Amino acid sequence: MDTLNTTEKLNHEELFTLLKGFITEVIGEEFAEEMDISPESSFTKDLEMDSIEIVSFSEKIKAYFGDQIDFTGWLSSMDLDELINLDLSMIINYIYECQ
Repeated sequence: MDTLNTTEKLNHEELFTLLKGFITEVIGEEFAEEMDISPESSFTKDLEMDSIEIVSFSEKIKAYFGDQIDFTGWLSSMDLDELINLDLSMIINYIYECQ
């Protein structure tokens, strides 16, 4: 996996493409093709990702961005309702602000 070039800040569209690729790797290409993955896609309702898949997704973010993004810390600061309603745009915005 590539690591982030710290001199380049990814824009929202680039982050969406990157994270969509991570989701596809985690849930499998055959499932991802059947879903309409968009920035508004929620992890639990739309993508039907379980906790193991979300952890795997989180690991991919950590591997790509390194210590620059404390994704696990950010997730752990959320309450249950926020986690249930977590969508891709929230993650894109968080990463964008942290770059």
